[in-house]
Amino acid sequence: MKVVTAKEMQALDRKAIKECGFPSLQLMERAGEGVVHALEKAYGSIRKKNISIVVGKGNNGGDGLVVGRLLMKRGANVQTHILADPSTFTGDTLTNFTRYRDIGGTFIAPPPLSPGHILASLENSELIIDAIVGTGLSKPIEGVFAEIIGSINKTHCPIVAIDIPSGLSGDTGSVLGVAIHATQTVTMAMPKRGLFLGQGITHSGDIVVADIGIPTTYADEAMITTQMITGSHITAQLPPRPQDAHKGTFGHVGIIAGSVGKTGAAVLTSQAALRTGAGLVSLATPETLNDIFESVLIEVMTVPIPDIPIRAFGLPSITPLLEFSNGKKAVAIGPGMGSDQETIDVIMALIPQLTIPYVIDADGLNAIATNLAILNTANAPIILTPHHGEMARLLGCTSIDVSHDRLGSATKLSKKTSSTVILKGARTLIAHPDGSVDICPTGNSGMATGGTGDVLTGIITGLLSQGLSPRNAATVGVYLHGLAGDIASKTHGQCGMIASDIVASIPQAITTSQTAATGSLGQHIYESHS
Repeated sequence: MKVVTAKEMQALDRKAIKECGFPSLQLMERAGEGVVHALEKAYGSIRKKNISIVVGKGNNGGDGLVVGRLLMKRGANVQTHILADPSTFTGDTLTNFTRYRDIGGTFIAPPPLSPGHILASLENSELIIDAIVGTGLSKPIEGVFAEIIGSINKTHCPIVAIDIPSGLSGDTGSVLGVAIHATQTVTMAMPKRGLFLGQGITHSGDIVVADIGIPTTYADEAMITTQMITGSHITAQLPPRPQDAHKGTFGHVGIIAGSVGKTGAAVLTSQAALRTGAGLVSLATPETLNDIFESVLIEVMTVPIPDIPIRAFGLPSITPLLEFSNGKKAVAIGPGMGSDQETIDVIMALIPQLTIPYVIDADGLNAIATNLAILNTANAPIILTPHHGEMARLLGCTSIDVSHDRLGSATKLSKKTSSTVILKGARTLIAHPDGSVDICPTGNSGMATGGTGDVLTGIITGLLSQGLSPRNAATVGVYLHGLAGDIASKTHGQCGMIASDIVASIPQAITTSQTAATGSLGQHIYESHS
């Protein structure tokens, strides 16, 4: 599913009006219907419910007035708070204000316009609809409007935002002054970028994508390059498991990982590759640590590699590691390898000589950050999996810079290195060298714990070994990783969940994806067809 900027959505609206013959008034009507359908699905019958709608003067306010009229027809007790003088309404918003008023709709219009008055009038509300301002916002909300949004946020009832929470940038997810904290956001036609970036992740609540009739082919024709990974895409890309298969059918994964004090990273990566369906997994380990791994990894073959006195890979390891990589379908490099200069030299020596797809993670990323140009010598597809700190080192900036522009950072590194780049975090991003970006809807804050990145590396390498392209291995792997985290959180809770819980949940995540309903987007993001 395509994810759009405010300008891209405006262009799609204009195209639908011009080519499909949809009057803008009809699109607004469909938007209101989409919101009401989502409300009924989430909260049940709205008959006799006390519902307040807070309306601005733009098109977002017009959507809110349509919602008010439709809710009244369903028997709800609707009270509309209009934050602008109705005499300033124009176009479709004016038309829908007139329609709402003509069926007996009640409204409170300024004066008085004060946060205290708004808060007092919302006291008996069971549900609040935010229709103050939409994706067209370009400057911070200040003054009395900022105070009103603050007052709305202080209420203790659900808040449903129309299209985007008021005050949130539709493009970056930044809060422009102050923003609504929505329980649910019903966004029109296609999700907006700002819902999945920056503070948009915490302000948007559950997200419902309402179909308002704009053909999805328009987004393809417009060359929109950002999209949400859907369950149907994952189902289509999962590796087949033929009945006559044997372990060689599903590939042989090589893991180059581990050093003293960091053996757990190698264990988690290896187990995740197995749980994802790889036929064989071999772990190349510093030989002085091999006994540890043999006692833990029952199903994984370990290959002791000559090491250096600090019990890590060193210059004597290079040739044996290249020999180890022969015959493998995919390799992972970096988890728990350590940061000694000699270990860095090993990684730098491997990159130009490997000829199979490989994933670079953790200490592997820190190594190449010392000389990013080494990736230009690669002779095989590469997937990079940085978190914010690693991304900052790779780009020579700060973690704050990355946080402020996650999508731009991922795209920049992908183009610079001609690699698939996975920027981990809430709503993980996958950037591709062609400039396109995928957004992952799965995952939760319980995954913010040590070792989860190693699990992701194992999943992706396991998928590469089964023949998926780097692009598909990255998107499927990130989605399954997040879904496994969502499944684990239901059993263990987000606070106490650990990385090995995610490993154990990978098979169920795969099974869930194989049987998922077409169009499923993830745990808290849904499509709605009214």
